[in-house]
Amino acid sequence: MAQVIADRRDIDFVLYEQLKTDEMTKLDKYRDFNKKTFDMVVTEARNFAIKELLPTNAEGDKQGLGFENGQVKVPECFHRAYDLFVEGEWTSLTEDPQWGGQAVPHNISQAVAEYLFGANWALANYVSMGHGTGKMIEIFGTQEQKDIFLKNLYAAKWGGTMLLTESQAGSDVGALTTTAVKNPDGTYAISGNKIFITNGDHDLAENIIHPVLARIEGDPPGTKGISIFIVPKLWVDQDGSLGEPNDVVCTGIEEKMGIHASATCSMTLGGKGNCRGLLLGEERQGMKIMFYMMNEARLGVGFQAFGYASAAYLYALNYARERVQGRDLERGKDPNAPQVPIIRHPDVRRMLLGMKAYVEGMRSFVYYVGQCLDKEALAADEAERAYYKGFGDLLTPLVKAYCAQRGFDVCVTALQVYGGYGYIKEYPVEQLVRDCKITSIYEGTDGIQAMDLLGRKLGMAQGQVFMNFLEEIQKTIALARDTNGLEGLSAEFERAVNRLGEVALHLGKSALSPKFKVAFAHAFPFLEVMGDVVLAWMLLWRAALAKQKIDSGIKKKDVEFYEGQLKSAEFFIHAILPTTLGKMDSIAKCNGSAVEISEAAFGG
Repeated sequence: MAQVIADRRDIDFVLYEQLKTDEMTKLDKYRDFNKKTFDMVVTEARNFAIKELLPTNAEGDKQGLGFENGQVKVPECFHRAYDLFVEGEWTSLTEDPQWGGQAVPHNISQAVAEYLFGANWALANYVSMGHGTGKMIEIFGTQEQKDIFLKNLYAAKWGGTMLLTESQAGSDVGALTTTAVKNPDGTYAISGNKIFITNGDHDLAENIIHPVLARIEGDPPGTKGISIFIVPKLWVDQDGSLGEPNDVVCTGIEEKMGIHASATCSMTLGGKGNCRGLLLGEERQGMKIMFYMMNEARLGVGFQAFGYASAAYLYALNYARERVQGRDLERGKDPNAPQVPIIRHPDVRRMLLGMKAYVEGMRSFVYYVGQCLDKEALAADEAERAYYKGFGDLLTPLVKAYCAQRGFDVCVTALQVYGGYGYIKEYPVEQLVRDCKITSIYEGTDGIQAMDLLGRKLGMAQGQVFMNFLEEIQKTIALARDTNGLEGLSAEFERAVNRLGEVALHLGKSALSPKFKVAFAHAFPFLEVMGDVVLAWMLLWRAALAKQKIDSGIKKKDVEFYEGQLKSAEFFIHAILPTTLGKMDSIAKCNGSAVEISEAAFGG
């Protein structure tokens, strides 16, 4: 049976051979689990995704959303699947059982998410967005707020959102105008308008809980004066029962290029003067609190793009094996030669191997960051906790932006493999291209992620976090150097790693100099090259493990999988990293033309 959505054999390789997730069952937190349990959870997720969720993806895209009298109607086929999703308790796998979670490691949750989100992201996101809302309340809320909101959010009985953006502010959140005025009963009267709100309204959950950024009347301008409030669509009484509508109204939904079944809403709060909210955390802590949710969302967006890429690659691979067209090049001039599957054509093979390398590298990358989150939470002391937190902080903008860019590239390449058939709606990759594009835009555009990487993350702990990152890579280089047959790949990769260190130091210094604008004009190219190095790291790590398996003797049925790991690393390091090195040379020159050109000189 052809693989769809995700490659289960590759997932198992990352889980158990590369990251050794099963060893976590030795820890007290996960002592109730074992590898058999983990496998069963992932298998059930795969079965559910293929049987119930995947059939709703194209149908939901075709039907789209309805909007009548301020109410959003999702595609009809979503309702049954949503109910099954919730009944199966797939909604908060990593959370504490006291709040309805399953307390599984992040890596197992990610393997599950590959199938559930890969099958139909729009549907799965309706189910999951309450998780981020709940997490903020769990960390910063009062005990009463936790008791009222957490279980219903984590169980997806209530939906969640994130109300940041306003039309006049865009990504400049500090320019928001939504206001909050304290009421005599301790609640706050909320008034304002928000745009681009994912899942701002829908008819799948009985209530929607909105975390809203607003400025308390009299607080200072900019981000320092922002607070955050819990604003239910239907007011929630202290006993958890639902009260009256809370003057939170969806005024319209966007007609988008992709993710047609995902509601992107314009929202008005307090249009009739009756919107109330509960302060979350302390006054003027809004941005600090929201960043917890935003970082989770940014990792989620990178994972979303990776999921599209995984599905696109498998669709293209299966199509290339089945589509018969053209003659083998060896008999290209023979009119009597039979046509062959297009996977035998060199250019198609080049595209497929490139997609394979990116998908496998991204899978290892996002799972690695997920494991860092677990290790941070399980750390034995503060030094270990800071070490893994630093990795998570450093790599988050890369997961978000690099995976968004390369995930989209993989989807486009998949469409190219299909040729003309890929461009029509009869085949699935056309939708994947449209759906994936948003990932480079929302939760902070890729340019914003690059500025975060250069302006904040490279200099964390006086640069020690970045140095720790390079030292971790050196461990893989040493492993590959000591693995028979990988000495050349190891040397080529080490050259790129050393160059990355040099360029990072140069660009970091430039960002602190009078030429800082020129440096930031090169921030996104730097994010791209750092992402390339990370993927080469992951692929070389995979190759070293695979070569050791081959040399130790393996079953015949496994040989091609492990040889495929070697070819992925070989292709990426020999065919892609040389271009990466050229980009590094360009960054090192720090040409200022993009900053120096006058506005009039752009023409038009």
